[in-house]
Amino acid sequence: MKKSASMERSKTTAKILTYAVLILGAIIMIFPFVWMILTSSKTVPESMQIPPTIFPAQIMLDNFKDAIASLPFLHLYFNTGLMVFFRVVCAVVFSSMAGYAFAKLHFRGKNLLFGIVLIQMSLPSQIFIIPQYQMVAKMGLANTIFALVFPGIVSAFGTFFLRQTYMGIPVEIGEAAYLDGCNQFQTFYKVMFPLTGTSVAALTIFTAVFAYGDLMWPLVVNSDLKMMTLSSGLATLRGQFTTNFPVLMAGSLLAMLPMVILYMIFQRQFIEGIASTGGK
Repeated sequence: MKKSASMERSKTTAKILTYAVLILGAIIMIFPFVWMILTSSKTVPESMQIPPTIFPAQIMLDNFKDAIASLPFLHLYFNTGLMVFFRVVCAVVFSSMAGYAFAKLHFRGKNLLFGIVLIQMSLPSQIFIIPQYQMVAKMGLANTIFALVFPGIVSAFGTFFLRQTYMGIPVEIGEAAYLDGCNQFQTFYKVMFPLTGTSVAALTIFTAVFAYGDLMWPLVVNSDLKMMTLSSGLATLRGQFTTNFPVLMAGSLLAMLPMVILYMIFQRQFIEGIASTGGK
């Protein structure tokens, strides 16, 4: 009985410690968003006060009006939506075909080409900005939606990720499709691709999230404010010497609303897609 009671107490203690750590982690994760909301309602002196004030003396909704007046949010939402949509489409289409080729086809130089994909994954994306910008500029397509989508036409991560997925599909499935009269392309899009639905959903989520938060490339390639994305447009609110932090936080809050709404609508798909990346 004493041993049983001791084990019960240890389990209870472990459970309490686990929940305490999880609650602390949740507070640490939520605090920046709460601080952003509180700062968006403060005055400029309150936002720069030391020691900082947590709650504003009076809620200032004028900060949201100033943010909307400072930035063309309709254009920013539209540009960001198109960039995310086309990057997701390109990542899914081209990564699926490349991943299938690297996993199931046999051709000369396959290992060399896949090694180049792995090298691209290991290098920081910033080193590609100058050559990518030169390519876009020579085509005369700067300050366009195509310029925003250009770096995401091919995804090294998506190619590697879907290659691993296709490698987990038994070879016998493709052989059965071939015996039924399917050629290589029909085997891909009628048989193999439908089996990667969960992985494609995960790739869609990762691509959309990364594209939505992309800052450096949209800020470099599109100098026209009406052709910028939400992240790059918000960067223009930062002053050279001083910054109106309440207006900046109000603009950030407006910028994050679409992603929050999408997450609330597709919460189950988000969780299943991310969880599936560790299920293989």
